[in-house]
Amino acid sequence: MTWTLVIVLAVVAYAFKATGMVLAAGRRLPPVLDRAAALVPAALIAALVVNDTVTSAGALTIDARAVGVGAAMVAAWRRAHLIVVIVLGAAVTAAVRAIGM
Repeated sequence: MTWTLVIVLAVVAYAFKATGMVLAAGRRLPPVLDRAAALVPAALIAALVVNDTVTSAGALTIDARAVGVGAAMVAAWRRAHLIVVIVLGAAVTAAVRAIGM
């Protein structure tokens, strides 16, 4: 039953996406929507990061993850390389957990 549901949902999702491509074929979005659509991936990633950082089992939790993400945000803001941002965020999270916060 579960695999049947997964396959049906995959087919429906694919059909939904294909329908949008067929209906919009050859048409251009208005400039305002085109600029807004370019911002959607960044907004989705930010929402996922915040959701995974400050929630645990459906409850609001501020812990070492928030400190690590904060350190990574500062490094990204200062235009550090991506690998530096990732390693710094992980290291700060590990350090805060090690000191027992």
